[in-house]
Amino acid sequence: MAERGGSWGPRKRAVLWCVLVAAWEAAWGQLRYSVPEEIPKGSFVGDVAKDLGLELPALRERDLSILDRGRTQYFALHGKTGHLVTAERIDREQLCESVQRCVLRCEVIVEGEMQVYGIEVEITDINDNAPSFREAETELRMSETTAPGSRFPLARAHDPDSGRNSLQSYELSGDEHFSLAVQAGPGGDQRPELVLAKALDREEAAFHELVLRASDGGEPARTGTARIRVAVLDANDNAPVFSQAEYTLRVPEDVPVGSTLVTVTATDADEGIYGHVKYSFHTVSVKASQIFQPDTETGAITLVRSLDFEEGDSHELEVQAEDGGGLSDTAKVAITVTDVNDNAPELTVSSALSAISEDAPPGTVVALLHVQDRDSGANGEVRCSIAERLPFRLEKSFEDYYRVVTARELDREEVAEYNVTVRAADGGSPALWSSAVLALRVLDVNDNAPVFAEARYSARLPENNAAGALVLTVRAADADWGQNARVRYRLSEGRVRGAPLSSYVSVQAETGALYALRSFDYEEVREVGLWVRAEDGGAPALSSNVSVRLVIVDENDNAPQVLYPPAAPAAGAGWAGVELAPRSAEPGALVAKVVAVDADAGQNAWLSYELAKATEPGLFRVGLHSGEVRTARFPLARDAARQSLVVVVKDHGRPALSATATLTVVLAESVAELLSELGSAAAAAPGEPAGSLTRWLVVAVAAVSCLFLAFLLLLLALRLRRWRRSQLLAAGSGALRGVPASHFVGIDGVRAFLHSYSHEVSLTADSRKSQLRLSGGSCCDTLPARPPAEASGDLVPTGDHVAENGGQVSFQQAQPNTDWRFSQTQRPGTSGSQNGEEGGAWPNNQFDTEMLQAMILASANEAADGNSTLGGGTGTMGLSARYGPQFTLQHVPDYRQNVYIPGSTATLTNAAGKRDAKSAGSSGGNKKKSGKKEKK
Repeated sequence: MAERGGSWGPRKRAVLWCVLVAAWEAAWGQLRYSVPEEIPKGSFVGDVAKDLGLELPALRERDLSILDRGRTQYFALHGKTGHLVTAERIDREQLCESVQRCVLRCEVIVEGEMQVYGIEVEITDINDNAPSFREAETELRMSETTAPGSRFPLARAHDPDSGRNSLQSYELSGDEHFSLAVQAGPGGDQRPELVLAKALDREEAAFHELVLRASDGGEPARTGTARIRVAVLDANDNAPVFSQAEYTLRVPEDVPVGSTLVTVTATDADEGIYGHVKYSFHTVSVKASQIFQPDTETGAITLVRSLDFEEGDSHELEVQAEDGGGLSDTAKVAITVTDVNDNAPELTVSSALSAISEDAPPGTVVALLHVQDRDSGANGEVRCSIAERLPFRLEKSFEDYYRVVTARELDREEVAEYNVTVRAADGGSPALWSSAVLALRVLDVNDNAPVFAEARYSARLPENNAAGALVLTVRAADADWGQNARVRYRLSEGRVRGAPLSSYVSVQAETGALYALRSFDYEEVREVGLWVRAEDGGAPALSSNVSVRLVIVDENDNAPQVLYPPAAPAAGAGWAGVELAPRSAEPGALVAKVVAVDADAGQNAWLSYELAKATEPGLFRVGLHSGEVRTARFPLARDAARQSLVVVVKDHGRPALSATATLTVVLAESVAELLSELGSAAAAAPGEPAGSLTRWLVVAVAAVSCLFLAFLLLLLALRLRRWRRSQLLAAGSGALRGVPASHFVGIDGVRAFLHSYSHEVSLTADSRKSQLRLSGGSCCDTLPARPPAEASGDLVPTGDHVAENGGQVSFQQAQPNTDWRFSQTQRPGTSGSQNGEEGGAWPNNQFDTEMLQAMILASANEAADGNSTLGGGTGTMGLSARYGPQFTLQHVPDYRQNVYIPGSTATLTNAAGKRDAKSAGSSGGNKKKSGKKEKK
């Protein structure tokens, strides 16, 4: 057990030592990881959050990120997981050429803590490069006298990989005359040499082809080849020799391009072409071949591109001197680049606040800065400073990081914004420096209430102002900043004449402009007092009040308004009126009175009247204050009958406003003379407004004349029509001549009788057929029923179908139709009539009979148009009103025998009635349908 415990003791101590080292590095903000080169983008490198001891919830609040210092970022940090991953493909050979240990560095900042951590990631090599030769084909020249065992240096292969993946071995193939020997250089590198194993014979073979293969130690191994062609020459027994085997020099990095750095010299004891030496680079890196260039003739090495100490501080060259016979020698040139203070410090702001509250305590971190100088030594030592007058100081945070903190409390009322300049200077001579400016705003605390520009405000507002007029503007200022200084205005509660103050005035919340919401009247409101409150936007808000006094000023803004005489209808004609004055009027007689009012008050409403213009200036006068127009003298015969007066009404405002009234006075003794005078005046002056009235009178007289002429023509037509009917119906009127004239049916009774019946007459222009329908309902209400044997001579039927004897017209009883009218194609004129029957004697006067016929036809036309206004008594249809109760329809002659239709040649006769009696029933049915269609 003791032995076992002793064997585990060193291992436990090693593990404990590793844990302590990791904890020490994490405590000092340094993390180390290792990844192979050429891994894909986004590959996992390490768990930074876990290694720093940060939990995921706290990680989101602290905002973990990688600082950007203007260089290529090969790593990225996931803010949610805290994992460090690759951001780009990493090529170790490109980043760390000729460096055994390749380390990339980055810094991680925790924003919430203002803490910076350094991360080192070692890039391990993989076998991704094969050995390669600078020249794929090389030609060597050897004299045939070259002794076996002679060695000739060959071009070395280059493998950018490191360690076991770098170049490991060489192999030669192709000819038995040569073999390969590998020598170890001072730095442990392998130098291949071609060894002549067998004497050459130019006559046997002038050229020998060889293949040199270089292999590395990777898994799998990679190889590179170079073809060597050996040309056999004649004897050249002296090779060039350098004056020294190694040249060492120190060159400052600011040496100008084109400068000669060193000249190498080699001599050859031979003469002629074998003694001519040419110089070239035998072994050189790709970067060095781009910076340095040898002169093949002189051996001078010149600078073709500027040096940079920060990119590389040393370069190693191998120069070869070769004579014309193919013999050569090599020398090493070691160039050390010295640093020059050519880089100013780089000062970057890693994190900074843009605003800070004025009540922030001293020591509050304002910004985190990073400073770097690419120079070395004293040139790379940087010192940072801030002006002493500012309330800030610098504190070193981590390596090259500084924190800017407040040195004392801030006051925004003194300084609202700071521009803090941080200066970084190096230790070079002369020193180089750079600076960064931090713009910092001081946030305000609401400790100042708004203050009005004036202690009180007053304004004068004219009455009758426009709604929305600007009265005045109140202004208040707040010494605070931002929302605390934003002032808003509002009115305090109040009432004016019982109405809320807000209905009279309003204040614009942003500008403080006070507006009148309604028109003020001086007679109602003469002064308005109110309070305006200004309130800032702080929490809690601060406010102040100011009093405002509005004085309403009376204005003469209303001109006098003339009430009498009334205004003329024509635009721009002023005021007009016509008055009658007898020619016998005495001086001082009242003719008319001009009545005017003024809407203003006080002196602005005092009115005065004066006569501005008159046809006879001395005939009339106007009362200065009363406006009464009176005669100033007796009218004379020479005075014009029509006098025109213009009266001016003025108020006493400043400026005074006025109105005019035009009054026409006619000197006449009667109204007829007045009208005659006005008519003659209108005819004499057609251009005046009265000319329009005259034109309308002429048009009216012409229209009345035309109507009268039309009436005469209509009356003549009716007389001719009545005369023609009397001739056609003379035969049917013989039975009625014995009826007394007292039983004559009046027009009122006829119209009432016809109004109680609905009838319909249908005519066509090319037919003599006629149809007459009577309402059965109305017939039953007004006429007694008769047997069919006694109805042969009566006009009114008693059944649904009645055929009268002796060639009477066939009637068919139809349903009542209250909306009777002719169809659109059947309006040639009156085609029938309705007759009533009551007790009484039929008139025997021929003239009265003809009048009755005309009245029956006229009443039928009125009933057809639906505008009859005549009526009668119950059961008599109004016929007994004039002719007595004895008058019945038995006394009415049957006018169905001959009926004249105005506008048509059709006449209803007995023959037609007999001929069409049979078809009357079917025709009535068709007509009924036609009436329904017309209604639709």
